[in-house]
Amino acid sequence: MRDLARARARTAALTDLDTDDLTAQHSPLMSPLVWDLAHIANQEERWLLREAAGLDAERRDLDELYDAFRHPRATRSGLPLLDPEQARQYADDVRARVSESLERCRFDTALTRDGFVYSMIAQHEQQHDETMLATHQLRSGPPVLFAPDAPRTGRPAETDEITVPAGEVEIGTSTDPSALDNERPAHRVHVPAFRIDTVPVTNGRYLEFIADGGYDRPELWSDAGWEHRVRAGLEAPLFWTREHDGTWWRRRFGVTVPVQPDEPVVHVCFHEADAYARWAGRRLPTEIEWETAARWNPGEQRSTRYPWGDIEPGPEHANLGQRHLGPAVVGAYPAGASPLGVQQLIGDVWEWTSSGFEPYPGFRAFPYREYSEVFFGGDYRVLRGGSFGTDPVACRGTFRNWDHPIRRQIFSGFRCARDVPVPPDVADV
Repeated sequence: MRDLARARARTAALTDLDTDDLTAQHSPLMSPLVWDLAHIANQEERWLLREAAGLDAERRDLDELYDAFRHPRATRSGLPLLDPEQARQYADDVRARVSESLERCRFDTALTRDGFVYSMIAQHEQQHDETMLATHQLRSGPPVLFAPDAPRTGRPAETDEITVPAGEVEIGTSTDPSALDNERPAHRVHVPAFRIDTVPVTNGRYLEFIADGGYDRPELWSDAGWEHRVRAGLEAPLFWTREHDGTWWRRRFGVTVPVQPDEPVVHVCFHEADAYARWAGRRLPTEIEWETAARWNPGEQRSTRYPWGDIEPGPEHANLGQRHLGPAVVGAYPAGASPLGVQQLIGDVWEWTSSGFEPYPGFRAFPYREYSEVFFGGDYRVLRGGSFGTDPVACRGTFRNWDHPIRRQIFSGFRCARDVPVPPDVADV
């Protein structure tokens, strides 16, 4: 219940707004905040009351209304939604029954063993909280969110990139009780040696790409990427503006601030990340390479839950949980580095990879197809690592996020990778 309580406190803070703000469609990309609030409660009712505890429905009549697959986000403001007071009461009523139902729940089924379904619902609520945080970034008007802590300072990394040696590594997990179906099962993969950026690409480096005409050079972009750049009129990361004197500013939750050169770039789409990597003479890492850099300990020949080991994230390890309202500068979390020295793989910004979203060998949908299986294939690209808006319960080295390659409203950045040249004498063998 600790994770559920933390999620609900965050949900309450993100929806502590006037009715107009809660019911408005701030962007066609996002739901009205009041829809998310009631959807969170409806999912909790379905899985923790009906499925886990075997209790009668609280509001079965709401199932279709808050079914994410029946109603695209852009249409949800026109639905007969619960008003904010009704949505809050519904969420409170469900949570009260869930607390009472714990005594009835037998933790001896695939759904309840090790508390899986409770973790799944805590993760679901925190994922919607991050989505609501993105909606806050898209809303106009004066700021309504404030970070509880000042961001950490950092120092430059000693090297720009890290070499990850070749080897057979374990990807995914079969034992983590919180892991969702697309993270399973664990399987061995041979990964050739590669090099990966020590830290995510910064605003300062991205500004060099812009200054060098990166948005005006079609040879740097894939065909699909260039078509989107032209159609969408992309010229800089989302929320950036350039003043007449040439300085760059960005809007962050209602406040306009100068672009900080040492922060990871955020609000770029896959196509922008891919073009930058080509400009830099590199490429985006595959998700297997990313997970290898984040979890594989070559010295111990094993995979860990996080880059720093198996202990839960602390404030010294990563920028998670909405403690700040933006990424920390690079070099701010040396205690969170991997054994090889790769930093800030967890938190700050979701990192685009070059990989499409596909099932692992031996994948089984659980507990429902709509969480992962229906998204496999298509044009989705995998993102890894979590952002400053991701709660620790929904972030680990195996966690897989995915989105369309044109999306920029999410808290997405990236780092680059490149192949390790094979010596001629080895290549000839």
